[in-house]
Amino acid sequence: MKRGKRIVNGWVILDKPLGITSTQALGKVRWQLSAAKGGHGGTLDPLATGILPLAFGEATKALPYVVDASKTYRFTIRFGIETTTLDAEGEVTATSDLRPDTAAIEAALPAFHGRIDQVPPIFSAIKVDGERAYDLARAGEAVELAARAVEILSFRLIERPDADHATFEVDCGKGTYVRSLARDLSLALGTVGHVVMLRRLRVGPFGLDRAVSPEQIQNLVENHPELLHTSPPDGILLPVVTALDDIPALAVTAGDARALKDGRAIGMPGTVQQRDGDAVVRLMAPTGLVALGRVDGPLIRPVRVFHLD
Repeated sequence: MKRGKRIVNGWVILDKPLGITSTQALGKVRWQLSAAKGGHGGTLDPLATGILPLAFGEATKALPYVVDASKTYRFTIRFGIETTTLDAEGEVTATSDLRPDTAAIEAALPAFHGRIDQVPPIFSAIKVDGERAYDLARAGEAVELAARAVEILSFRLIERPDADHATFEVDCGKGTYVRSLARDLSLALGTVGHVVMLRRLRVGPFGLDRAVSPEQIQNLVENHPELLHTSPPDGILLPVVTALDDIPALAVTAGDARALKDGRAIGMPGTVQQRDGDAVVRLMAPTGLVALGRVDGPLIRPVRVFHLD
């Protein structure tokens, strides 16, 4: 059934269920909102659940800041079996009879804190000579990916239900692959392993406390469609500025707001101490969010302008 599209500006923080891609999840919610424009902030595999920020309208301009934000994951490793995909979807490539004890796991975790080098899974969206690595791997081609630096902010053992399994939580920077982390920890423990459960608990400022399930959205569609575009707790749409709360805010005048929206630089507000050069600031007028700007000496130049009137 076709629906007329409308301008929708804001975020829906979806608790993505198992079995669907991030693109499928976005398409479903975009249809439910009749939104003209949408995007998602960080892909989750079909076998993963949890926080998937969905941006609509002007919120899509803030997607790079969400994609680059730190994230929190909870995941379970199944020791003794490695797979092609490093998760439960792949074919078995190696096995081991060794099962690390809890003390050994705890002792191995500190080596994975801070800035580490990590080789991404060959079944990933990284491009190799213009092709996605997972397309090459599925075609049976040999794929070699270079190690890249990622940041692990914290890595904690949460539960040890049995000898075969261990559940962890990790806070990490952008570009971190949990499947690679599971592989490398298993190898450091003298065994092999793969991810059998993966749930994303946080993306930047968005956590489970702000998330809605597909069932909640469907309930609004069927019973209270007028609330779809309102803010929680009744509706689901968060303001565009919600994703930018961690960026320092500066107040600007109505005149400066007009200049920024025309793409012109403005002088640093006189009552504000000058920021470090190249710093990004959030520029707020009395009517709300105007732009993100970059400090350039005594000036602030707009890098993202928002039209929320």
